[in-house]
Amino acid sequence: MSATPKAVLITGASSGIGRECALRLASSGYRIFAGVRGKDAGIELEKSAGGGVTAVLIDVTDGASISAAALAIQRQTEGSGLYGLVNNAGISVAGPLELLPIEDLRRQFEVNVIGQIAVTQAFLPLVRAARGRILFMGSIAGRLTIPFAGAYSGAKYALEAFSDALSMELRGWGISVSIIEPGNISTPIWEKSKDRFVGVADTLPRGARELYGSWIDEIPRAVEGFARRGIPPSRVARAVERALSSRRPRARYTVGWDSRIFGKLVPLLPGRLRQRVIPRFIPRT
Repeated sequence: MSATPKAVLITGASSGIGRECALRLASSGYRIFAGVRGKDAGIELEKSAGGGVTAVLIDVTDGASISAAALAIQRQTEGSGLYGLVNNAGISVAGPLELLPIEDLRRQFEVNVIGQIAVTQAFLPLVRAARGRILFMGSIAGRLTIPFAGAYSGAKYALEAFSDALSMELRGWGISVSIIEPGNISTPIWEKSKDRFVGVADTLPRGARELYGSWIDEIPRAVEGFARRGIPPSRVARAVERALSSRRPRARYTVGWDSRIFGKLVPLLPGRLRQRVIPRFIPRT
């Protein structure tokens, strides 16, 4: 690292992958701006880092919040710009698309897609000033669709497209754009997803339970299986650091054996066969 630490903003840094990225990069000498939605989470993260991390309040679905964060970081970086932007904030919405409340579907895309682009637009002048790098937190779900997670998969597919488009559009300024594609990672997003689904399931009409009864009961157990079998988020943090430090960053970084194998091989299968194979790999409790 240089004598002047390179500044990096990480959204969704209060827990899970974002938190691990903030702690790892700070320990490697980067100056981290950790995007959080609550002051208490920010204070706790700063204490855990022991220096090198500055919490910044930012809600990726709130334009005023994004603008305020951009202005604050611009002032603190004093013209040196932002070397790294890690778009990590995200949620997971589960459930059969036939029954998924449209408000939940909108929320999924608002946080995981629109919010990422809104943050990128706001911070691009700072990234351009530092000739920096932009990272999106994708998923294996952006390579293959998981049943009853169609909203989440759709949002991750969209990020793949946006990442590719930005990579080509920003090449003239020397700005590299990469997407991180983790497989199954053990993070709080699974528990939050399960709680959100259970809340929706409790409000479903009787007819819905007659249609999807066994799956409605199985989805929370499957989510618990994903959480229990996931690899630690520190593995993703290592990939993020590689993407920021490599002289020639790649367009995509897979993390985990399932991402490397399923993400490459399953999409090569004929469509009907793929739709029969994927559900077999959904973990159960």
